[in-house]
Amino acid sequence: MTEALPLGPEVDATPRPLPARVVHRGTHVTLEPLHVRHAPDLWRAAQGADQSWAYLGYGPFESEAALRRQIGALAAQHDPMFFAVRPHASGMVTGWLSFMEIRPADADIEIGHIWFGPALQRTRAGTEAIALLMRHAMDDLGYRRLVWKCHALNAASRRAADRLGFVYEGTHRNHRIIKGRSRDTAWYSITDAEWPLRRAALAAWLDDANFDHLGTPRRSLGAIRAALAAGA
Repeated sequence: MTEALPLGPEVDATPRPLPARVVHRGTHVTLEPLHVRHAPDLWRAAQGADQSWAYLGYGPFESEAALRRQIGALAAQHDPMFFAVRPHASGMVTGWLSFMEIRPADADIEIGHIWFGPALQRTRAGTEAIALLMRHAMDDLGYRRLVWKCHALNAASRRAADRLGFVYEGTHRNHRIIKGRSRDTAWYSITDAEWPLRRAALAAWLDDANFDHLGTPRRSLGAIRAALAAGA
């Protein structure tokens, strides 16, 4: 009798829905489908922030017109699907991010092309912007694998992946050529089994109770996640 070969577990193979170009509203930020009308705000947000484009395949831009052309090209795509980030405190669009590498048949989806201007970086609104897409992908659309990947030398993006609870999977060497330079790519993911803990930690971190009167978080996202994992 031939011994059966080992196979992976059976899963729900129903293709997941594609994300749609819709508005996502949070408590502190709203995500809007990216459009050229966002160019003036984004041009202002990008001033003095040339280094923020270092690991992306585009930017910095020499003029608002050049940025507008890039936004027009990005907004016309369905994968990646871009969203402008509008924090409620300022009312101005100060960044963008996207769903990308969308594979409904495999229930696999990535959040990427994240560009946040200086005013949005390391803010409650910035974290909520990413959390909105994470929750939409995993809860609303039912994907089973959420991906984060970045230039292996992009320390800030790697710290963000760790902070949000993504698990490092490995590095693809000589993976891309970006702006004429070789790029190794670090890969991270969250699976459907891991997601409930990450979702709970994000909700607890974003909760008003976690912030003092100056808007400073009382506990880090990593500390909250660790406490939840330990049952504290």
